[in-house]
Amino acid sequence: MILPLTAHEPAPLAGVAALALAYAALAARPGPRRWSRWRTASFVTGCALLALALAVPIGTGFPAHMAQHLLIGMLAPTALVLGAPMTLVLRSLPPPYARRVTAVLRRGPVRVLGHPVTALLLSTGGMAALYCTPLYRLSQTGMLPHHLLHLHFLLAGYLFAWSVAGPDPAPRRPSVPFRLVVLGVAVAVHAGLAQLMYAGLLVDVPAPPGELRAAAELMYYGGDLAELLLALALVTTWRPVKQPELTKSELVN
Repeated sequence: MILPLTAHEPAPLAGVAALALAYAALAARPGPRRWSRWRTASFVTGCALLALALAVPIGTGFPAHMAQHLLIGMLAPTALVLGAPMTLVLRSLPPPYARRVTAVLRRGPVRVLGHPVTALLLSTGGMAALYCTPLYRLSQTGMLPHHLLHLHFLLAGYLFAWSVAGPDPAPRRPSVPFRLVVLGVAVAVHAGLAQLMYAGLLVDVPAPPGELRAAAELMYYGGDLAELLLALALVTTWRPVKQPELTKSELVN
């Protein structure tokens, strides 16, 4: 049975506030190089988007859920990732501890988890499972499954944004063209699922047709916006390898 969840709990909001304050405190610490204000602004923006999503009262309709999904799973993670929090933590740690953290990031499980294809499967696969199986109904039966759903959105979205365009250290990150292809697949999956939802096909969501269509439009256009921002973040870091110019003798030969 789906319970009428109509309120939010303050604990997640307090956690977001604590996260923003901790980041700001580390960024303000004196050091040989001043921490980027742009990075700080990006991370704080991500926290603000996350807080906005969590402040939306639960049970206000399926379009509101979709707006939360976009904020928690796509827009907020992109802004958080571009804040480079791991780099900030590493530079704030004593060198021995920073080396230990870096060593953990190079281990096999992290390589698998941080690969763009793995992140793609966790992000888009989880979304398809949510809307095409009874999982969405289950998430509406209590506060715990609802918060677990939000946690999955956030972690999967953060992992995907980090694996595609994150400035933080990553183990053996694939080439930029490869990551652009992965991002293109994510765009196609989101668009396809939004179209199915708009038509009311293959989705298991107990919502009126009008709400389904409104949520589908949010997913379609809002998802495009989030992925466009991620693509821009990726291409701005692309430094194509320049081929050496041929000499006259090489051209003749």
